[in-house]
Amino acid sequence: MSTGQGSAGNVIAALCSLVVPGLGQLLQARLLKAIIMFVLCAILWFFMLGWIIHIWSVIDAAMFKS
Repeated sequence: MSTGQGSAGNVIAALCSLVVPGLGQLLQARLLKAIIMFVLCAILWFFMLGWIIHIWSVIDAAMFKS
């Protein structure tokens, strides 16, 4: 099974990040990036800009190459 860009694992990770920013990165065993995505999104939602990190999180999870 391919684990690169477009693989089933990346699609699942992207869907998880769509629900909770950083969750997809956590599934891909990238703990530091997951924490950064989650915290930045939480902070920016306070200023109504959290959607930027939210979308970045989804794209990052989908395009991750292991």
